[in-house]
Amino acid sequence: MSVQAPSSVVMIRPNRFRPNPETAADNRFQSLPDLDADAVATGAASEFDTAVADLRAAGVTVHVFQDEASDTPDSVFPNNWFSTHHGGHVAIYPMYAESRRRERRTDVIEMLKREYRVAEITDYSGLEVDGLALEGTGAMVLDHIGRLAFVARSHRADPLLLERFCTRFGYEPILFDAVDETGTPIYHTNVLMAVGTHLALVGLDMVADPERRVTIRERLEESGRTVIALSAQQIADFAGNAIELATPSGLVLVLSSRALRCLTHDQKTAIEQTMRLVPLNLPIIESAGGSARCMIAGIHLARRATNKESH
Repeated sequence: MSVQAPSSVVMIRPNRFRPNPETAADNRFQSLPDLDADAVATGAASEFDTAVADLRAAGVTVHVFQDEASDTPDSVFPNNWFSTHHGGHVAIYPMYAESRRRERRTDVIEMLKREYRVAEITDYSGLEVDGLALEGTGAMVLDHIGRLAFVARSHRADPLLLERFCTRFGYEPILFDAVDETGTPIYHTNVLMAVGTHLALVGLDMVADPERRVTIRERLEESGRTVIALSAQQIADFAGNAIELATPSGLVLVLSSRALRCLTHDQKTAIEQTMRLVPLNLPIIESAGGSARCMIAGIHLARRATNKESH
């Protein structure tokens, strides 16, 4: 079992997918598709089904849950409301937008307890009433090897709650400011960077403080990683919103087709020295401001011996 790269994931099949107007204020990655609402929802579901098939073909175990609600437009991005950790730990998070709080579902947690070894669940979601948010592995990019939590400051990542999480789960917080070319803060850290076992993709130029850029690079390189710097345009094309997964035939880097197209030849060559690239075609889903990594909630838990089949 890889420390950094899970081999099993949870994904939520969208029901009435659409770019969420409630989250558009601080998510500049959103766009409006040139389709009517029914075509957007149908197209997103089709993209999702193809993505699941591609992941399974690559050797990833995918647990799929169908969203039945009509008022959860971002449900396809479950990595924001829960995360799993080695040693049997699960965290449930408070969400910034009220519409996103409805995405949490007990059947996902019950499946994890049934099929994996879960020792403890820490639920921070009650802190929403205090105006606190920490949107999981969207707000935090976790280095499970170096025990680091990289976090870009935003409405989605309360610094006090980050400290509480890091103390309980054993990470060192690396907090920094990151902005796009208009000076707008990056809404989720996982659109800015992806950390794998042997390399990391990072939009270093978007980190506001030059000294912090050096710190981020150095802390990633401490674990022997190669750091691949991404441009602001590559970040806008979701090249940073990638995730490393483990398969029976080795490590893979899952990203969108759009993200793959924007990588340079040298960047792709560097990535392919340690893992295979698995692109997913997600143009409609990306209109909501998230891409491949946002759709995938990795399972860093040990399997129960009696349950080997995917959901």
